[in-house]
Amino acid sequence: MKKRVISLMLLSALVLSLFLTGCHGSKGMDAFTVPETFDSERDYEINFWAKNDTNMTQVEIYKQAIQDFEALYPNIHVNLRLYTDYGRIYNDVITNIATGTTPNVCITYPDHIATYLTGSNSVVSLDNLFTDPRYGLGGSEVRFDAPKVEEIIPKFLGECAFEGHYYAIPYMRSTEACYVNKTYVEKLGYTLPETLTWDFIWEVSEAAAKKDAQGNFLLNGQKVMIPFIYKSTDNMMIQMLKQKNAGYSSPKGDILLFNDTTREILYDVAEHVKSGAFSTFKISSYPANFLNAGQCVFAIDSTAGATWMGADAPLSDISEDKIIPFETEVMTIPQFDPANPKMISQGPSVCIFNKEDPQEVLASWLFAQFLLTNRVQIDYATTEGYVPVTAKAQSAEEYQDYLSRGGEDNQYHYDVKIRASQLLLDNTENTFVTPVFNGSASLRNAAGQLIENVAKSTRRKQTVDDAYMETLYEDVTSLYRLDQLETGTGGKSDLGPLPRASVALLSTLAVTWVLILSYVVGNAVYQKKRNRPQG
Repeated sequence: MKKRVISLMLLSALVLSLFLTGCHGSKGMDAFTVPETFDSERDYEINFWAKNDTNMTQVEIYKQAIQDFEALYPNIHVNLRLYTDYGRIYNDVITNIATGTTPNVCITYPDHIATYLTGSNSVVSLDNLFTDPRYGLGGSEVRFDAPKVEEIIPKFLGECAFEGHYYAIPYMRSTEACYVNKTYVEKLGYTLPETLTWDFIWEVSEAAAKKDAQGNFLLNGQKVMIPFIYKSTDNMMIQMLKQKNAGYSSPKGDILLFNDTTREILYDVAEHVKSGAFSTFKISSYPANFLNAGQCVFAIDSTAGATWMGADAPLSDISEDKIIPFETEVMTIPQFDPANPKMISQGPSVCIFNKEDPQEVLASWLFAQFLLTNRVQIDYATTEGYVPVTAKAQSAEEYQDYLSRGGEDNQYHYDVKIRASQLLLDNTENTFVTPVFNGSASLRNAAGQLIENVAKSTRRKQTVDDAYMETLYEDVTSLYRLDQLETGTGGKSDLGPLPRASVALLSTLAVTWVLILSYVVGNAVYQKKRNRPQG
């Protein structure tokens, strides 16, 4: 009996060890080392996961890039898998790390990479690849005109470094812009300042929220008007805290979000939601839809969404008969200190996943590097208010010509789109990124959740006071497991939600141990009865 129990326990331990290995992404995989030469006699098949903004032009650019790359490297075949949401990419990567089936190349965000790195050596450190004289950036054996390290915008390249290493290359960069119905601002008797301030935004928004006796808004004569809509409330909170030099997180990963400045911001949000002057994307829908219908004055969204903004927007989601003509102004997000502007830098980066075969990883790197060539960078940047990440592409005659022709048409040279790109080009040095660590993606979500919860509670006429704030902080901390994050002062590691396969394995283990215990207890009872004296 004891032998059978021991066997079951050993079997269970083996299953558990396999689970832990899968869950943490091939613990036995060696760190990648750049091969001496690239074996061009072999065939390689690499998987590239990318996101597009439901913009078919972007899809065609990916396909053309793959075609051009495969013409240079006929032995490397690239499989494209498209997503419409970065969150789905993130979830699928986490699941595939557990099963050892990650893609080779993936467009993602540094916050997500930090979680991928919980699988030992699952993401390739690019330090040596950057500088390798043969296959590095601009290397002698590379078959295309790749940029050198120094030709990548330093601010953007720096965003891809954490834990002392580079784990990604920037692909595109954007920031947030405030798309303004200038016609409405002037109708209300205001003049747009050179730099928007929060005080100005709130004052004009409150004026725009006034109604007549019949319940129509005085500004547009309609039943619907949301003066100020913010698309990404996590960015809203993060940028407001940064502008006020208040805490959010430390470089070590300490959680500093739940402070008095955060509370002050949330009280302001509650005040303006209550008056009807402010709402969010999650509550009301896309800012562009209200802006273009004459139902919004200030719409804050990414510069990467510029083709949806404005009365002449080529990708407007509302029917043409709903569009109200107005003059669109593209401005930086509101500031607390206009003399010291601060705005977030965002946009996708590219990481490479480690594989058992170093040659396969090198083939992946060659393709990732190809995404930094002028042709790909310029073509993709011109689809939206993105900017190329290399000085080489930014200074190219073709790109400069594109920027100079804003307004020539409402498609390729749509002026709002080009002005959004120029806004980032003019403010690159004013941008910032938040610290990256395992769990930083959860903290970002929590920052936005605070605003969303306060806005919803206010709309439901709940009391938002100090007691409410204490409960809110506790609820959001619990929701995103922020008390379990690994921090600079120590703590538990938050690997995020377990993939379904991992949950299934854990469930199997639980059942196995229940059966073992049942067997032990049942056998003990049986032996006791058997040994009981008869008569």
